[in-house]
Amino acid sequence: MSRPPLAKASLASKFDRIDEPWQPRIIARVNDTHVKLVKFHGSFVWHHHDTEDEMFLVVKGRMSMELKGQDPEAMGEGDFINVPAGVEHRPVVPEGEEAQVMMIEPATTVNTGSTGGDRTTEAKWI
Repeated sequence: MSRPPLAKASLASKFDRIDEPWQPRIIARVNDTHVKLVKFHGSFVWHHHDTEDEMFLVVKGRMSMELKGQDPEAMGEGDFINVPAGVEHRPVVPEGEEAQVMMIEPATTVNTGSTGGDRTTEAKWI
């Protein structure tokens, strides 16, 4: 996967280019790590990643990170959470709302992790 040329960018303008929820878009590569933007609506699928940690940063809106066997972690703008490899999780946004989220994860990470299914998608550059 090739990288776009070096350029300054605005998170707001990048989020404006995302039309569909749960479709991660790559905005930067730092060594073997991707920085992705995603719009969250409703609930995602329960999943885990065998070998990859993920970091979620809420840029706009609110969400919770549900973690198997734990209380959900409520998150607002500026909050972040690191989900270690192997931890079953799913992001959830209150009904009728949207959260704009930046994710930092290894370039090999599949969005649905171990679960697969019709919500699996390959992240594209924007």
